[in-house]
Parts: sequence; C-alpha cells; structure tokens
Amino acid sequence: MNKEKKEHPKEKPGLHPRNKHRGRYDFNALCQSSPELSDFVGPNKFGDQSINFSDPDAVKALNKSLLKHYYGIENWEIPENYLCPPIPGRADYLHYVADLLAADNEGNIPKGSLVKCLDIGTGANCIYPIIGFVEYGWDFIGSDIDKKAVESAKATVASNSKLKDNIDIRLQADPNHFFKGVIKEKEVFDVSICNPPFHASKKDAEAGTMRKLRNLNKKSVNKKVLNFGGNASELIYEGGENEFIRKMILESKNFAPSFKWFTTLISKEANLKYAFRNLKAVKAKNIKNIPMSQGNKVSRFIAWNFSAKGNPDS
Repeated sequence: MNKEKKEHPKEKPGLHPRNKHRGRYDFNALCQSSPELSDFVGPNKFGDQSINFSDPDAVKALNKSLLKHYYGIENWEIPENYLCPPIPGRADYLHYVADLLAADNEGNIPKGSLVKCLDIGTGANCIYPIIGFVEYGWDFIGSDIDKKAVESAKATVASNSKLKDNIDIRLQADPNHFFKGVIKEKEVFDVSICNPPFHASKKDAEAGTMRKLRNLNKKSVNKKVLNFGGNASELIYEGGENEFIRKMILESKNFAPSFKWFTTLISKEANLKYAFRNLKAVKAKNIKNIPMSQGNKVSRFIAWNFSAKGNPDS
C-alpha cells in the first residue's frame, strides 16, 4: 500500500533567518552542481526526492554538493570514518555568532578579514572556517589534536584558492590545552568557537549512534554505522562534554586579553548549569546562553568574556 504523500513546510522551522538552508533541499539543483550526488537521490516513502541519511556515503555526497552549490567550494574531501557534519546546523551557529559580534558593533555585523576567529577542534572537515569565511569574510585559525584531521583540513584550504589567505590550520600538540600552543604571541581574536566531543566513552558514542539511526529509520537497528562519521577524538572525551568545557573555561581566563568572546556549543540543556557554575568560578563578566533550533532539534551555545562592559545574561 502506498504511503500518503506527506506535506512539508516550505522552510525548515527554527533556522536562523540568514541561513541558506532554510528551504528544503533542492535535489535537482544540487545534482546539477554535483552530478555524483545523483547516484544517491531517489524517492522516499512519501514520493519526495531525498537520500538515505543513514548511509555515510550519501551524506558525504550531499555535503560536497551543498558546499559547492552554496559556498563555491570545488574541492572537499575527508578521510574515511571522520566526521561529516550536517551543514545547516553548523551554519546556524556561525550566524548567531555573527549576531553576537554585531551587538558590540552598533548592530552591524563585522565583516572581512580583520575579524579573527579561532575554531577549536576544526576537524578534518573544516566546515566552520569554510562557512564563516564565505558568509562573512572572517579570518580563521582552525586547530585540532589529530594530525590526519589537520592534514585533511589543510588540503581542503590549499585546493580552494578562495580559502588560502584566510584560513590557517594548526596542530594542537598538547590535548590538555585549548589555546596554549596554538595562539601565537600578540595574536588577538574576536571570537572562539567550538563543537565539543560530547560522549564520555566509546560505549556512549555507539549508543548515541544507534539512537540516531533508529530515529532516521523509525525501526530497530543493530548495525553500528556512523552516518555522519566521527573518530574517537571528534566524539569522545574522558569525562564527556562537561569536563571538556570545564577545562576550556578554566584556560580561557588565562587568555582573556586575547579574545572579545569565547563560545562553545552545549549539546544538552542539562549541562548548562554546570557550565555557568564554572564560568562564575573564574569570574567571567558577561555570560550568555543563546538558543538555536533546527527543526525538531533544540540546541544552544554559551558565550562569555572577561570584559567589564555589559551585563551578565545567564
């Protein structure tokens, strides 16, 4: 029996107004930009053109097409089993960060290479620097503790001429640090961004993957396949997200003069209280909780600094 065709809203609810991905994916246009995506596109159970989002190869092909179609990135590759992130959500974070910076600039979003950003844990995919540069012209330093990820991100930058002068990828040699060892003397930044690893163990990561696949397929799943990929350094941190962010907050105080704002995503709302407690312990002056929404998924990031200006917003 045929499924009744499902009516979808023309725009995805909740995404930032400037997000290029508010509308539903136009697979005809995307396949014209990247013909290789056609191998993965077909009608879903409602008769709409789509891909199998539980297939990592399909997700990677979609990302390559989105980056080419919307951001002019001709060459983008990631090693097998490395994180292939959902681009609409990544773009949302950057658009809200732009609003954060605009609030300190008479409501105008600062653009161009004079705006300096640090992406902590940029990964092999280099998504945040790509989107941030193309959308706003910002200058990025991306850091990572994984040598293979650094090599991959560097290769993407080198193979796209528009990125070469505005994105610098650096290896963080000491996994116990976030800023030290990456930031050079006298470097100053407008903002740091981070998407922390949020699992405390391999077992937690596998359980999270199984939940995601069950939600995508709406049925029982036994095979452990990471549709968006991700290796240990990208997904797992001893102590989980709370411990990662706690250490980042502690170290941020030592680099207070180097940043206008520090920010990080927080995957679970329940973790906010712990983060705010740590921020108050280091005497952060301005603390913000900025909510975001991508469809049915609610997310958020926190921002803080050590400036005497402004009022805490927590």
